[in-house]
Amino acid sequence: MEIVVVGRHTDVADRFRQHVEEKLAKVELLSPYVRRVDVEITHENNPRLSENRERVELTLRAKGPVIRAEAAADDRFGALDLAIDKLNERLRRARDRRKDHRNNKVLAPVDVRPLDEILTEDGEAEEQEPQISTPAALSEPGDSVETTIGDSPVVIRQKLHHADPMTLDDAVYEMEMVGHDFYLFIDKETSRPSVLYKRKGWTFGVIQLDNPCGGAPVTDLT
Repeated sequence: MEIVVVGRHTDVADRFRQHVEEKLAKVELLSPYVRRVDVEITHENNPRLSENRERVELTLRAKGPVIRAEAAADDRFGALDLAIDKLNERLRRARDRRKDHRNNKVLAPVDVRPLDEILTEDGEAEEQEPQISTPAALSEPGDSVETTIGDSPVVIRQKLHHADPMTLDDAVYEMEMVGHDFYLFIDKETSRPSVLYKRKGWTFGVIQLDNPCGGAPVTDLT
């Protein structure tokens, strides 16, 4: 298993790199097919965010879907421990899901009503935010770039992902593995760009565009 540690706006000491390798040694017990774990360390210089000034993001790449976990704390050792706990929990859920598929277990219900009906029940939509121009286009999946909008403090991180069409069941699973509240994918049955998102409790919603696409890479602006 390859472990790659990088720092964003910060240096990473050899002592911490060794600590990361020791802490991640047990990952292979939960994910025998793991090939690589990317560890990204980010330091926040804003003194108002001192309690969360160190952020650790873990990205596990194995035979199946990418699994991601991140956490923040006042020191990077604590943030690493929190992120690894989240990663291990998602690896256990992935293992349980494989068992559920063998047992034909039914997954949580997904709300596939039109967006206007969902907004009527959940509340009125918020006022439309000012439009933000799209950052420069990326060419290769995995490329990323950060841009600012004019003189504003808004920073947009743009990353290009390869999008293989998938079922709704797979989209729910992949969203849970990366720990996000939403997931952008191409529906395998309809070829429509779709967004899966969490609702109340253990229910989910889906928003689909009526313009089918051919499975081209998609851009993540989060």
